[in-house]
Amino acid sequence: ATRKKQKKKKYENVKQFVKFHCLYHFKENMRLIIEILLMGAAVAIAAYLLPGVSVNGFWSAVLAGALIALANATIGTILRIFTFPINFLTLGLVSFIITVLMVLLVDELMDDFNTQGFFSALLFAIVLALVQMIFSTFRPSKSS
Repeated sequence: ATRKKQKKKKYENVKQFVKFHCLYHFKENMRLIIEILLMGAAVAIAAYLLPGVSVNGFWSAVLAGALIALANATIGTILRIFTFPINFLTLGLVSFIITVLMVLLVDELMDDFNTQGFFSALLFAIVLALVQMIFSTFRPSKSS
């Protein structure tokens, strides 16, 4: 009888663990999806506000946002490591220029996202950062 109770208790513990684990990953996946959609909305808003930038539809904006984030996280990080001394001396200006270059890279990769040169990409990066900053004020904290 006690062996059955132990098995049942162990089963309940595993069941609770799986339930918690699935719920945790569901919340994390939903947070990621929301972040990607918000990035797409930020790209769409920035493109709407700037005359030198165009994006063909919301899903193209979502893809452009995801590609900009991916380029910044991979290529941009490598470039920031190599340019750290210059970046330090210029108080982060080189890091911002690298972000603009990642926007131009995504412009080259996508047909549905276009910027009209470096200056348009520079303004786009500034407006995109401002829109993301505004969105972040409404975002719940990670602990909730």
